[in-house]
This record gives sequence, C-alpha cells and structure tokens, in this order.
Amino acid sequence: MPSFLANVRALFTKQSPPLASITGDRGSWWSPIIHEPFTGAWQHNQSQTQESVLSNYAVYACIDRITSDVSKCRFRLVEQDDNGIWNEIYVPAFSPVLTKPNHYQNRIQFFENWIMSKLTTGNTYVFKERDNRNVVTAMHVLDPLRVKVFIAPDSSVYYQLGRDWLIGLEQDIEYVPESEIIHDMMPIKYHPLCGVPPLVAAAGPAIQGLNIQKNSSTFFGNNSFPGGVLSAPGEIKEATAKRLKEYWSTAFSGSNAGKIAILGDGLHFEPMAMTAENAQLAEQAGFSAQMICSAFGVPAFMVGVGGAPTYNNIEALNQQYYSQCLQKFFEAIELLCDEGLGLTDIVGKTYGTEFDLDDLLRMDTATLVESEKNAVGAGIKTPNEARHRLNLGPMQGGEAPYLQQQNFSLAALAKRDASPDPFAKPAGEEPKPAPQAALPEVKIMMERRQMEPENDAIEAAAIAQLGSWELKAELQRLSK
Repeated sequence: MPSFLANVRALFTKQSPPLASITGDRGSWWSPIIHEPFTGAWQHNQSQTQESVLSNYAVYACIDRITSDVSKCRFRLVEQDDNGIWNEIYVPAFSPVLTKPNHYQNRIQFFENWIMSKLTTGNTYVFKERDNRNVVTAMHVLDPLRVKVFIAPDSSVYYQLGRDWLIGLEQDIEYVPESEIIHDMMPIKYHPLCGVPPLVAAAGPAIQGLNIQKNSSTFFGNNSFPGGVLSAPGEIKEATAKRLKEYWSTAFSGSNAGKIAILGDGLHFEPMAMTAENAQLAEQAGFSAQMICSAFGVPAFMVGVGGAPTYNNIEALNQQYYSQCLQKFFEAIELLCDEGLGLTDIVGKTYGTEFDLDDLLRMDTATLVESEKNAVGAGIKTPNEARHRLNLGPMQGGEAPYLQQQNFSLAALAKRDASPDPFAKPAGEEPKPAPQAALPEVKIMMERRQMEPENDAIEAAAIAQLGSWELKAELQRLSK
C-alpha cells in the first residue's frame, strides 16, 4: 500500500503559482500566545499562554461539554428517497471512513479532535487521504499551528502542511490545493479563511479567574490571615524596619501564622481588616466564569456555574442548548463532509451525512412513551415504528398506521360545507323503510289482548313470531 507521503506527492506534482499568505506581515494572530492584558504585562511576567488559559476550570468545562456532546452523536450516511425522506444506508465507498476516520482514532476521538481545534484556535484542518480510485479512505485532523493558508493570483487556495509523523507526513508539504483539505472555521473576523476562537473573548475573564485563584491560594496559604501593620511610638531607622519586617514575615506568616509574638520597646501590631467586598471571592470567580460561558455559548448551569432554571423540563433545556450552542457545529460538519467526500457529486443519488441527535436530545422514559403513544394514536407513526424508537422488536400487524373511524379528512369536510345544506343527508342514501301495516293476525291478537289484558304472553308470542322491531312499534300504536 502506498505511503501517505507518496499519495500526497502524486497529487501535487505541478509547480505551484506565486502565493501570498493570508496573515501577511501581521503574523499568525491565532498563535498560542494570548496578547498582553495590558501594556507591559510581559515585562511583569503576567503574559498568559493558551495552555494556562485552558487551565481555567470554566474554559475547560465549556470545551469539554461541547466536544463530548458533539462527538457522542453517531455519524451516519443517509439517502433521500422519492418522498423526500432521509434513510440511513451503507455504501462501501463512503460508509467506512465515517465509521473509522483513520487508523489511530475512532469516531468519537476524531470529532473531539475536530471540535477542540476549532474552539481553541478558530480553525480545523482535515486532510483527506485517497486511494487509487480517488475515494477518500481516511481523514486526519492536522495540527492547526503547523498549517498555513496561502492564496494564488487566481483566488485559488493552498495550504502548507508541517511534518507530522503520526499521519505519515515525513516532511513539510509546501502547497496542498483546497480540494484536499476540509477547512472548518469559527466566526470570521480578519479574513474569510481566518476563524476567531472563543478564547479571544474568554481570555480576559479566564485570566481574571486565574488571578483570583492565585490570590486566593496565597491568602489561604497564610492561614486566611490578611497581615497587618507593626508600629512603634518613635522613629525607626530603615535598616531596623527592614529587619523587623523580615523577622515578622518569617516567624509569623504562612504556616507560622497564629503563633504568639512577644513585643517590646512599645511595638504594636494591628491586623488589617478585609472588607466584605474583597472577601467575596466566590462571587467574583463566579462572575468571570459566567462571562466565559457566554463567550462559548454554553448555559452556565451546565458547567456547574450558578443555579439551574426553575422549571423542570430537561427536554426544553437540551433543546435550548442545542439551538443556541451546538447546532452550528453539527450543521458545519455535515455540510463540509457532504462536499469534502464528494457526496454532492453523485449523479442520480441524493446522499448526505447526518448526526443522530437522539443520542443528544434523549427524553426521559415517561415522556418518550407518551410522545410515541400520541404519534401512533394520531396516525403519524405505525406501532412498529414506535416500538423501534423504544428499542423493541416489531409485532405482527404493526406495519400500518391506525386512525379512528370517526375522523374525516379536511377535503371531505370542505366538500360538505360547500353544499347548500351541510347537514342534509348525502345524496343517494336510502331512507329507512316505513313500518308495514298490521297484519290480520296481529289485529286478532290485539283484540284478544284487550279482552284478556293480564295475558301478556300473547303480545310476546306475536313479536317473537313476526321478529321485527317495526312490528313491535305498530303493535304499540294499535294498542293505544
């Protein structure tokens, strides 16, 4: 089997045109160094790297929530039938790469890598590995810091790939055409090919949260003692003050805080009081965490920040989380894979990729059973379709939808209302036959019944003999 590098070289034998980097002289603005929070911060050793920002618990929780929720949904190949319904199918040319994207990652790990790169750097670059049939057999998420984007004078896009031994790329590849790269981006800011990661907006609150944690650690490392002022009644020379300060800090701070000090020469120690506002570390840390959640679009309660909504409807909460945060990730991956794998180029077939959202928007058992029951009762689903949703096997006779007999179609009701008398009997309906005239035998029986009113058996015998409710009515009429 040809190596990955051999396939790449075979694809790109032409001499590339003159290219220009999309970053120009500005450099790679999404580099791992977060810009200074204020001028001179780097000289004060207060610059923050991407790794340190990711160590903020709210940042980590938001990224973990999004990546895990997207990757846990099953990715499947679907086809649209003549009725416009999408059905899951298996096609040897496309299905294997969706199930196992490459030799070192399963489906969940692959999409976690995809979303992680997009959230942290704003861009995800996926290289498509092809076989001799030009069919994509593997997909590799590249290190975004080893990829550069270039544009040719004819507006075509090229990518420069750095060496990556994991995927078999033994040396740098200068220029790879855009047909071999799936490029997924966060919202655009500087250039149509440059995505902006949420960390740009979350860096400030994340740094603030880290500083709060750092200061809190220092404070509680001093046994929650804020320090104080050591004063004397007279003048203290600078050398003496320095010596007393060092001695006091060594003997009565940190693990030694709370020990008994013996003072002389009129020295007096006055502890510094901490204001209530400065003591509200939890509230300040929670506020910075909420700003981080806002930057990522994740509801704060889902990462343990703040309280959950008062209404108890898990389905509604998940639907809100999906529509406001996750849907753009699902839609982007589906569209990019449709185009990148060539599913839109199949003549006579309508193929596509689709995430199974049932893995994300799962209802509780009671709600699921009730919804399936209503769908079957309304004739929307067959009983077997409802049983399949509940992971139950089919039953005989459950292949057809059912509906109650008294329901009428809208077309039938409209036709009835258009008639001059909507409540008239339909044309052609046979009226019920009028009761037959009383037979002579019945009259004789009635006369005998009048002479013998206590003998009710005569009437019963007549009704049983004639066997008709119409004659019974006639008998009752004649008896009046």
